[in-house]
Amino acid sequence: MSTVVAQALHVFGLRSHVANNIFFFDEQIIIFPSGNHCVKYNLDQKWQKFIPGSDKSQGMLALSISPNRRYLAISETVLERPTITIYELSSIPCRKRKVLNNFDFQVQKFVSLAFSPDSKYLLTQTSPPESNLVYWLWEKQKVMAMIRSDVQSNPIYQVSINPQDNTQVCVTGNGIFKLLRFAEGTLKQTNFQRGESPNYLAHAWVSDDKIVVGTDTGRLFLFESGDTRWETSIMVKEPTSSRSLDVIQESESLIEFPPPSSPAPSFEQIVATTNPHHMTMPQVFAIAAYSKGFACSAGPGRVLLFEKVEEKEFYRESREIRIPSDPQSNDPSQSDKQDVLCLCFSPSEETLIASTSKNQLYTITMSLTEISKGEPAHFEYLLYPLHSAAITGLATCIRKPLIATCSLDHSIRIWNYESNTLELFKEYQEEAYTISLHPSGHFIVVGFADKLRLMNLLIDDIRPFKEYSVRGCKECAFSNGGHLFAAVNGNVIHIFTTTSLENITNLKGHTGKIRSVVWNLDDSKLISAGTDGAVYEWNLSTGKRETECVLKSCSYNSVTVSPDAKVIFAVGSDQTLKEISDSLMLLTFDDQFLLTVAEDGCLFTWRVFDKDGRGIKREREVGFAEEVLVTKTDMEEKAQVLLELKTRVEELKMENEYQLRLKDMNYSEKIKELTDKFIQEMESLKTKNQVLKTEKEKQDNLHRERLEELLEKQGRELQDLECCNNQKLLLEYEKYQELQLKSQRMQEEYEKQLRDNDETKSQALEELTEFYEAKLQEKTSLLEEAQEDVRQQLREFEETKKQIEEDEDREIQDIKTKYERKLRDEKESNLRLKGETGIMRKKFSSLQKEIEERTNDIETLKTEQMKLQGVIKSLEKDIQGLKREIQERDETIQDKEKRIYDLKKKNQELEKFKFVLDYKIKELKKQIEPRENEIKVMKEQIQEMEAELERFHKQNTQLELNITELLQKLRATDQEMRKEQQKERDLEALVRRFKTDLHNCVAYIQEPRLLKEKIRGLFEKYVQRADMVEIAGLNSDLQQEYARQREHLERNLATLKKKVVKEGELHRADYVRIMQENVSLIKEINELRRELKLTRSQIFDLESALKLSKKTRPQEVPETVLSKDMASISPTMRLNEQEETGRIIEMQRLEIRRLRDQIQEQEQVPGFHTIAGVRLPSLVDSDVDFEVHNK
Repeated sequence: MSTVVAQALHVFGLRSHVANNIFFFDEQIIIFPSGNHCVKYNLDQKWQKFIPGSDKSQGMLALSISPNRRYLAISETVLERPTITIYELSSIPCRKRKVLNNFDFQVQKFVSLAFSPDSKYLLTQTSPPESNLVYWLWEKQKVMAMIRSDVQSNPIYQVSINPQDNTQVCVTGNGIFKLLRFAEGTLKQTNFQRGESPNYLAHAWVSDDKIVVGTDTGRLFLFESGDTRWETSIMVKEPTSSRSLDVIQESESLIEFPPPSSPAPSFEQIVATTNPHHMTMPQVFAIAAYSKGFACSAGPGRVLLFEKVEEKEFYRESREIRIPSDPQSNDPSQSDKQDVLCLCFSPSEETLIASTSKNQLYTITMSLTEISKGEPAHFEYLLYPLHSAAITGLATCIRKPLIATCSLDHSIRIWNYESNTLELFKEYQEEAYTISLHPSGHFIVVGFADKLRLMNLLIDDIRPFKEYSVRGCKECAFSNGGHLFAAVNGNVIHIFTTTSLENITNLKGHTGKIRSVVWNLDDSKLISAGTDGAVYEWNLSTGKRETECVLKSCSYNSVTVSPDAKVIFAVGSDQTLKEISDSLMLLTFDDQFLLTVAEDGCLFTWRVFDKDGRGIKREREVGFAEEVLVTKTDMEEKAQVLLELKTRVEELKMENEYQLRLKDMNYSEKIKELTDKFIQEMESLKTKNQVLKTEKEKQDNLHRERLEELLEKQGRELQDLECCNNQKLLLEYEKYQELQLKSQRMQEEYEKQLRDNDETKSQALEELTEFYEAKLQEKTSLLEEAQEDVRQQLREFEETKKQIEEDEDREIQDIKTKYERKLRDEKESNLRLKGETGIMRKKFSSLQKEIEERTNDIETLKTEQMKLQGVIKSLEKDIQGLKREIQERDETIQDKEKRIYDLKKKNQELEKFKFVLDYKIKELKKQIEPRENEIKVMKEQIQEMEAELERFHKQNTQLELNITELLQKLRATDQEMRKEQQKERDLEALVRRFKTDLHNCVAYIQEPRLLKEKIRGLFEKYVQRADMVEIAGLNSDLQQEYARQREHLERNLATLKKKVVKEGELHRADYVRIMQENVSLIKEINELRRELKLTRSQIFDLESALKLSKKTRPQEVPETVLSKDMASISPTMRLNEQEETGRIIEMQRLEIRRLRDQIQEQEQVPGFHTIAGVRLPSLVDSDVDFEVHNK
């Protein structure tokens, strides 16, 4: 028997409890965990590639992708040991780059991972009670730093590294928000928590130093360098409308948490740590940042988009996205009560993907969120609805490539393993324990908790047609011929026929529960195995056991039989054959695919190969059938609906044509009325213009008279000021001459004093020189005596020195002779030894060279051998990879050829519809263009009149400003005159005081001393201080006044020149100005007349709308449209011609689109075609919308 290999082909499922469980590899490929694999899924081409996990792995816990999209880090537990495996995504297939499994510290598991911006470092967080935060240089498996992130053993949910800085780290958990910095081999905390900290569930870096953090109470915080900059609370919103889309219905309540049987352990941990009074608040499980702001989960089934406010440091809520309710569910309101656990934006930020607590994947394009203003946008399924709980039953058939599964989530799903799609899906109120698929693929048997149901697989539904009172059926199976099926109830096997749907026999004999039932190839025998350790072979013709094998120590889980029915294989708890615990496995009828399911709700399809990588030969070639079951009532109903829709479309066409004609008549009448009104208003405006001209001339005359008076006053004031200034200048000149005389006298006195000082200095210098020369002579005599003593001492020292040197020379010569003899002897011995050592070195070097050459030869041979082995292995791998690629490419080529053929057909149909639409568009444009031109001309005239009004207002304001300036100048001159008069009065008072003081001094004429003191006092009082200060003040005041008056006059001249120029321009453009004023005055009259016409048009519109509502059925026309239209209509509303036509056309388009959708649903029924085989043309302008409706 040749060995076979199974290769993963496709998976239907997601493991939602893995932290960070979805992200983009590039714009078209996403990566998510499923089973013990990570899946690379292409959104456009719909293919899947697998990154296998470690062998004997007990499950993934966390994922992380590097910012450069080259590496993927996976946290697992392998043989109860935590490991981190890093894969290189750029290689094909993905290979393991590093495995981190040897740790110097205690660790149970890693709950969160994060790469640094340069992808060189990896940040990991362990679970409590250790709660260690480890900073790795993962290429060298080196721990750079480690710190305990929490002492109280609180759970930590997320760690991350600043996307712009390798050294900055963020940690969030229950009561934990820490910012750490890596420096000098340690992680140091940079922020400090103040007060009670909430339960932080998720965070995201918005900029270099800003982080958005979400809590379990629906609060969002913006931290900058550890300090809170912004805070908001997410409000719980109830749905406002009950409108229905094609397959989307809003749920009754948006904030309700899922039951505790959720399959995600991380989600359960988070809910368990929250307080019970917080369960009504929306919890923020996921935050994802993008260029405009960030997205966050806001309770069950709800995601909010926040955008940054320009030039401010806070964010505002911009959009709301909701998970749609599922119409196939038994309780549609439950489908949007699942929490969003992870969010991810594509690199171009065009799409947003979300994963939920019920193992579902949703997507939405960001452009759709901008279109839906005011109303929440809705997610769509990324793949299809997946199982959210453990799969309990698995079955296949012969005539169709179908897989049937049932799960603890109360659902039954039918999958297609050729197209990798979901064919049918339905939820029930009870749990389904087992399922079996009829060989034809048209029927299924499902064992529920209360009944056993036999169901039809229709084109769009699963309908039961027979129920049996078999409670708690845990195993059922159709026979290979399909005419019988077996159902297990405890330890009894019931056999039913599919022809008469009756119970033929009951097989009793097991003492324990039966776990597995298998039919042989010709359906003559049935093999069963149970927990009592018994394997029985039953003969159905007699209903008795033929063979049995009982082993009470073993509890059997599954049994199968060989094709020749001679060998029976059983799997039990004694592990005689390898037991597959907690999972189901099944081969398809043609032995090409292996199907496996497990408790995580994932369904894997594996392609079976032999040892050489070739597919297994098909011994049983079976062509798959394409027939589908459809009930007769459905067909009749769809035919009737099609006929009604066609008649309705024809009626709408006739109504549209009639309404367009009526509107043309109305528009022609309105244009005539407007022309008459315009002529009358022009005449009235001309008269008003003449009145305004006369008023303007009067105002000009008044302004001229005022200007002449002001100029005369200024001339008089200037003459008076010149006279005063001339008198003051004469007085100042006289004082200046007196001061010059005083200064000459002072200079002569100072010159005399300098001469006297020079004479005294020369005499003192002569006396000092004589004294110091006598001292110098005495000192020189003393120096000569000291020098003679020094010379005598030097002579004695030299004589003693000569005697000592002679004695030392003799001793040195004797020592030299002795040592020279010793040196000669030692040199001769050294030369002999050097010769001997040189010979030995040469011999040693030659031997070393020979040894090195031989070792090099051995190493080169070894390296060549290793290279050849590596080349052989790589070539073998390349051959296998090329074979796989050839098979995949052949399949893709076939799929693409089919797509091209379908697209060509669609293009031909679209071109036909395009021709019809282009013709209609041209006709409508011909009708609209002349009216639009007239409207544009009228608008331009109105704009010109408004501009002329603005000019008049500006001129009036300028004239008022000039008048105020002149008045202010007059007030300033009056104030200056008052100041001058006050100065004159002060001077007169001074003169009076001086006279009185002089009169008092005259009394002291006979006493000269007193008279002298009094005169000095007068001088100091009136001449030295007061006169000098007054003169200086007067000079500065005069100069300032002169400059101010000069600037004032220059400004007046400039303003007068500008006014003259402007008035000349205004007089030239009088005619244009009159026309613009007339148009502005016409506006009010036009608006009043439009309101009169508006009431007539509203009555007409209401009558037409009522006629439409009478002809349509009440079920088809939604009440919300009429209510909105009625609310928007008010008696004071001003209706434009384009708005009136557009509103009616939009109502008709909505009606036609609804009818078209019903027609297209009927056309999908095989064997049923429309009358004359032609589809109706679409009223939608874009070809994309038409293609979506066809799909």
